[in-house]
Amino acid sequence: MSGGVPVRDPRLEPIAAKVETGERLTREDGLALYETFDLLGLGGLADLVNRRVNGDRVFFSANQHINPTNVCILRKVCVFCSYARTPKEDGAYTRSLEEVFAEAEAARNSPTTEFHIVGGLHPKLPLSYYTDMMRGLKERHPDVHIKALTAVEIAHLARIERTTIQEVLHELKDAGLTSLPGGGAEVFGEGVRATIADRKLIADDWIAVHRAAHALGIPSNCTLLYGHVETAADRIDHLTLLRELQDETGGFLTYIPLAYHPDNNELGKELDREGTATTGFEDLKNIAVGRLYLDNVPHVKTHWPMVTPGVSQVALSFGCDDVEGTVVYERVYHDAGAHTPMMLSYGELVRLIKGAEKDPVERNSLYETVRTFEPDDPIFDPEQGSVPGAPADADLVQLVGTGRA
Repeated sequence: MSGGVPVRDPRLEPIAAKVETGERLTREDGLALYETFDLLGLGGLADLVNRRVNGDRVFFSANQHINPTNVCILRKVCVFCSYARTPKEDGAYTRSLEEVFAEAEAARNSPTTEFHIVGGLHPKLPLSYYTDMMRGLKERHPDVHIKALTAVEIAHLARIERTTIQEVLHELKDAGLTSLPGGGAEVFGEGVRATIADRKLIADDWIAVHRAAHALGIPSNCTLLYGHVETAADRIDHLTLLRELQDETGGFLTYIPLAYHPDNNELGKELDREGTATTGFEDLKNIAVGRLYLDNVPHVKTHWPMVTPGVSQVALSFGCDDVEGTVVYERVYHDAGAHTPMMLSYGELVRLIKGAEKDPVERNSLYETVRTFEPDDPIFDPEQGSVPGAPADADLVQLVGTGRA
């Protein structure tokens, strides 16, 4: 045992001493964290770090995912992806702006505070398609933040427009962009990228897009895709690059470890895997390691559509302080075989957090507090999971059922 956190793995003893004094962990420490089988000891250390900053607070957002197109020039390149399509392939789609605005109408009578917009690298959609989309969304929903377009999408638009990353970001910000999601990072190691995403934006270029965004006052998230062909060393080297950029810019809001799903993609066939590729053990370990190693990133999020709401609830005791959001309709991971719900209602998220004996805090894209809940708050019904002002579940189910979402 080290201090107040019991650890059974002797390799965690010196790491626990560093954690308790606030000393930064080394690459070797990070490798030891990934190699340990003392999951409870690891989780206890991560929980200690998280409580220093967040106490019992757990954030969630009333957000809506919007995916304008699944047409992507990297369809044959990113072998881990089940979402992308070629332009004439079955299932390919590209939304008109009016269709996007119609889909966003789910926010009209709900407490939605964020649109999360990502999609494929369409060969013909210009920058103006996205700036017009953002302006149209802001006109219709002026109080909703727009978190949109991965670094890969930003770089793609710069190539199409024959302009700079900075100019693309500047125009998007003028149109209403609030922040960037963290997708497209996958794993930075050259060997891994050559295997799962050859010719996709390389590590230095992904970092460069986020550096440019931070310089323009656009914060972003950061991610790691785990559970495929990467090693512990690949993961730690990836996290080290994220930590170094955060030291430089301070622009990352949250870190999200993303679990690989093998169904309906070429990599899953090559690896001969079906169903969920990761275990709950690995899902919790990646949350905890992220919290301990990324000591300068303020938040760590569990993405419940990928790992199930149940695992996400347990993750709240493993260094995690964010459970994602309502989502409304999740396409990308469900195309890859995720069997989780398409959405969780506002009330269900509050109940999930309270069920872990944590304090739910609704946030916006910038982690500004929108709403808090007292333990005896009469507006929360723990039996029904209902909160006044939350989206009507029947309305959202109807939206999903019609395909408009």
